[in-house]
Amino acid sequence: MTEVSSLTGRLLVATPALADPNFDRAVVLLLDHDDEGSLGVVLNRPTPVGVADILESWAALAGEPGVVFQGGPVSLDSALGVAVIPGDEGPLGWRRVHGAIGLVDLETPPELLGAALGSLRIFAGYAGWGPGQLEEELDDGAWYVVESEPGDVSSPRPETLWRSVLRRQRSELAMFATYPDDPSLN
Repeated sequence: MTEVSSLTGRLLVATPALADPNFDRAVVLLLDHDDEGSLGVVLNRPTPVGVADILESWAALAGEPGVVFQGGPVSLDSALGVAVIPGDEGPLGWRRVHGAIGLVDLETPPELLGAALGSLRIFAGYAGWGPGQLEEELDDGAWYVVESEPGDVSSPRPETLWRSVLRRQRSELAMFATYPDDPSLN
């Protein structure tokens, strides 16, 4: 098998051609990507469930909107915490993924992390791909791969994230931000 170049910390932005309803206009932050597979969370799928409803001790630290996000179609009964922590060193209970973005160990008492957190988002489930599966989807044109920014994790308007990530690209990808929700209505 050929060596896989890591895309950890980058965004997968669903192309308009992606037919899977789980990922329609999804923006996925890749938390892990290597030759054993890939794991990420969908950044723009808020649920109506408040963080306080499932992880009360973390609710005060969660960014707006203070709801749980559906991280993907896999293991919806599990929770992942993703946080932005500025600076070089992260506190106990936080593992750097890329730049200032990292995973929070939700078993850690929140008061150990609270002062250091720049933002926190809680995800139910995740998006996962087996070895080579994501590369096949990339070859098929299902995803655009772009750089992430720390603010993507905590976007206060997640419903606009797909368009805003595309709009900030310095290439022809920016024009896809105007792609209509239903092209048949054009």
